[in-house]
Amino acid sequence: MSSQRYFPFLSFLLVLVLFCVSWYPCTSHESGLCRPYSQYMKTIKDFMFQDSYVFADLALIATKTFDVDSYGAKGDGKKDDTKAFKKAWKAACSSTTEAIFSVAKNKKYLVTPIKFKGPCKSSLTMEVSGTILASKQESKYKKDERHWLRVDHVDNLMIRGGGVIDGNGDFWWSNSCKVNKTLALTLYKCKTLMVNDLTIQNAQQIHISFDNCENVRASNLQVTAPGDSPNTDGIHVTHTKNITISNSVIGTGDDCISIVSESKNVQATGITCGPGHGISIGSLGSKNSEAHVSNVIIDGAQLTGTTNGVRIKTWQGGSGNASQITFRNIKMKNVSNPIIIDQNYCDQAKSCKEQDSAVEIKNVTYQNITGTSMDKDTVTFDCSKNHPCQGVVLREINLTRKDGGDTMAVCNNVKLTYVGKVYPMCPKDTIQKQQAIGAYSYR
Repeated sequence: MSSQRYFPFLSFLLVLVLFCVSWYPCTSHESGLCRPYSQYMKTIKDFMFQDSYVFADLALIATKTFDVDSYGAKGDGKKDDTKAFKKAWKAACSSTTEAIFSVAKNKKYLVTPIKFKGPCKSSLTMEVSGTILASKQESKYKKDERHWLRVDHVDNLMIRGGGVIDGNGDFWWSNSCKVNKTLALTLYKCKTLMVNDLTIQNAQQIHISFDNCENVRASNLQVTAPGDSPNTDGIHVTHTKNITISNSVIGTGDDCISIVSESKNVQATGITCGPGHGISIGSLGSKNSEAHVSNVIIDGAQLTGTTNGVRIKTWQGGSGNASQITFRNIKMKNVSNPIIIDQNYCDQAKSCKEQDSAVEIKNVTYQNITGTSMDKDTVTFDCSKNHPCQGVVLREINLTRKDGGDTMAVCNNVKLTYVGKVYPMCPKDTIQKQQAIGAYSYR
């Protein structure tokens, strides 16, 4: 590195030393040195905050870029670039200074399943500016049928770049299988994670999954697949806490956002959803399992043409609870089942056996939800006989039918409170009374 590159850095160090030397006498004693002190401090401030090139050079010195092309990737969409990706990742993850794993713009990189494994030695950015394209060779997925791109145990990670992650899903959809199909992008056991400014499209199954992560911010994502593509959830949250999803456009063949067991402190804002199955909590409690989801806020969403609106779904026979949930400021256009709680969810060919136990649902608020429904039943609460839904609040709801016909609410085994104008309302003889609105208090 040339001496010119070092000059701003050395200048900054000199100013810092002078500041430290002068600090004690000017704060502890009266001396001539302190008379021009205020001007001296102003000079330092001007140097530090106006001459930003100093800090840009510092960042440049401290950060190293690992470009997949430098490790042999072709980016022609034909040659298998998996080895180059693995080599570049190994080098970036081993770097003792902040690293950038770079995927170049205007290129297509064909890759087979990759595990980007941590922990890494420093904070790391995955700069995806080009397109990462999934291989269609089934034999390449035998080692790990469930994952295509998996980031594993990497903390202090940012994924960004304006590029595309393309799962080549049409190859898989024709042979749909819910159990074994591959997830496109999985973030597993990552802490302090940011994912923004990406397009994730045509996933084999789920597009992006946050699994056992903590302190996550996902924003400005475009998640797309055809409306008839099977099981292609957009953003999936499982066993994850403290996650914010914002300003994202999602249209797939399944849930736009799905939030499942052991997730808490989840917030989604500024979401555009459709086509797809809406925004769902669940399913929970399958195969008599225990499930917990809490502190979920969906605030500000536009749903268009989805097969459900905002939904909570649980299987009979499960245990645990889904609680402290708020859906607010949501607009719906031509949506089926705009508001639905289903504690008798059964997604299998034969009917499900009736069971006594259930995942409890309590303290759920629906606020300022408006728009049009494709169905007569715009509000459905199908709750458990033995474990009724509790603390449900409908506040300022107005859901009309697209064709102008009548709408209705179907309500079974629900303890419900109305606040403000609510349309439609449950028949009085189908709901169970609860103590005023004080029964529900959340943020």
